[in-house]
Amino acid sequence: MAEKELISAKGGKLNFGDLGRKEKAKLDGFSLGGNIYKVKTFCELTKLERDEMFVYESEPGTDVSDFDQTADGLEFDVTGTQDTMITVGLIEDTGYEVFENGVSVGTMKTNLGGKLSLSVSLEPGKTTKIRIVKANG
Repeated sequence: MAEKELISAKGGKLNFGDLGRKEKAKLDGFSLGGNIYKVKTFCELTKLERDEMFVYESEPGTDVSDFDQTADGLEFDVTGTQDTMITVGLIEDTGYEVFENGVSVGTMKTNLGGKLSLSVSLEPGKTTKIRIVKANG
C-alpha cells in the first residue's frame, strides 16, 4: 500500500495530515501560491505552518482537506476519531462566527496572538465541515 502524502494541493486548496500514522512525520518546503508550508502529523497531533507562521493545529491528529484561507476567514473539512481541540491562526483580537456542517456554533474572539480554539466532536469515518468567518461589526 502506498504511503499517504503528508500534504498536497488540489484546486488551490490544501490537504494535509495523517491521523493514522503512529510515528511523527513532517514535510517542509511545500510550495503553493507563493507560500511555503510545513506540516507535522501523526495520530496525536497535526500542525501546519505557512511561511514559518502558525496556521492550524489539532490534538489529537486529524486529516484536513479543502483547507482554504481568505482575508475574511477560512474553511476546511476535517476527519478524526474523537473529540478534538482545533486551534487556527487568524487576525488578532477579532470576532469570528464559527460554523460546523453549516450550523453556527457561535461567535468567538481571537486572542492577541490571533489564535482561535474550538472543540469539535469527530467520529471515525465522518467528515465535519468547518467554516470560520469574520463577524460583522
